[in-house]
Order: sequence, then C-alpha cells, then structure tokens
Amino acid sequence: MFERTLNDQPIPILVYHQIDVAPSKGAAFRSLYVAPTAFARQMRLLKLLGYQGLSLSALMPYLRGERRGKVCGITFDDGYLNNLNHALPVLEAHGFSSTCYVVSQRLGQTNDWDSDAGITPVPLMNAEQLSQWRAGGQELGAHTRHHVHLPKLSAEQSFQEIAGCKTELEAIVQAPVQHFCYPYGDFKPSHVEMAKQAGFLTATTTARARCQMDNDVWQLPRVPVVRSTTLPVFWLKVASGYEDGRTS
Repeated sequence: MFERTLNDQPIPILVYHQIDVAPSKGAAFRSLYVAPTAFARQMRLLKLLGYQGLSLSALMPYLRGERRGKVCGITFDDGYLNNLNHALPVLEAHGFSSTCYVVSQRLGQTNDWDSDAGITPVPLMNAEQLSQWRAGGQELGAHTRHHVHLPKLSAEQSFQEIAGCKTELEAIVQAPVQHFCYPYGDFKPSHVEMAKQAGFLTATTTARARCQMDNDVWQLPRVPVVRSTTLPVFWLKVASGYEDGRTS
C-alpha cells in the first residue's frame, strides 16, 4: 500500500473555498472568498508558468514518484455552487482538473455548519450539479456527512462520518470517491486510521506546506489561496518555499 509520498520535488496542493465576490467588509470568513476574476488570473498564471492543474487522482503518479513535471493539485472544500458556476469554466478552459470535497448530507442545502459564526448561508451543489462538475472533468472527494469536528465525536460517530460520506457519495455519482479531507483540519491519529480503513487513497489537511518527499498520504499539507492573495504572492506560494511550514 502507498503510504508515504515519493516525489523528489515539492508539489503544491492549492485549497480554495468560495469562488465568488466577497461580502461586505467585516463579514465573517470573508477571507475564504476568492473573486472569479482573481481565480481566472491565478489559473492563467499557472498555465503560463507551465504548470498542469490536477485533481488528487491525477496527481497520484507524481506523489508516488512515478512521474515528474510541473504539476499543482487544485482542491475546493465544501462543495459550493459558486465553484461550479465560476471555477469550472476556467478549469475547463485551461484543461485543468481538480478535487472538490463534498459534505454528503448537505447536498443542495447550505453551509449551515457556519451559522454560529454569523455567516450568511451559501448554496451547495446538489446531486445533479455534482454530475455537471464531474462531466466537466472534475473530481469529487469526501468531507464527512455533516461537516463535523471529528475530535468532538465518539470513535463510532467519527467512522460513520468518514466512511458514510464515501458510501453516500458513491451511491449518488455511481463512481469511486477515493480522497478525503478533514473538516476544519481537525483530526486525531485515530481519524487517520479511519480514513485508511474506509478505503481512501489520500486525505488532506490544513497544514500549510507544499507536499515533500515522505509525507503521509493521509495527512497531506496544502497551500491556502484566500481573498488577499495577490498574484505575486500566489506565484511565491506555488513556486517557492514561501508557504512551507507556515502556521499563519
């Protein structure tokens, strides 16, 4: 079983949340919005620099050290409808693929897990829209059934959230769902074992770094892209050690 990365050069895995115009100043989690125009510029820069944007499945041969090249993982957390509306056309235009981590019991609903933070509800993709996402060459990953803080749950509840999400999504899309993302980047070693047991090939975290050789494939770090990420900083995040090991 492939358990540790074998790439001999750093590979960035970008993480986005919402691709939309940010709400007014002072709104909660405003930083997690990336404007559609900014996202388009970022993807265009990747292409100009010779990078290929890839889903986790397409990235696997590079993480295994079987292939080498200028590649960049692209991920989206939560499954927002604005990913479909604003990100998909850009990804298709450049021939890029990506992985969107979806909350299986919230399809067609909203990000109600953020309600306590005072965030305005935002629509999530429904089953038909997930099919449109996949038809556009993109991939689905699992993000638990209800977007939970796993360490706050019992072992049984945690496994139901992790494995149950995979089962539910696979039944909806009639295709394997092989990659997992820990909600809030919040997990214990036992949850890593659950992700393995559930049959996921990788799991991503909120640890900030590019993927290096010998990373645990069920604890992969990522590179956050947020509203304030300028194009020069985006380049630094992808092509240099700027992001490696950062905590804030």
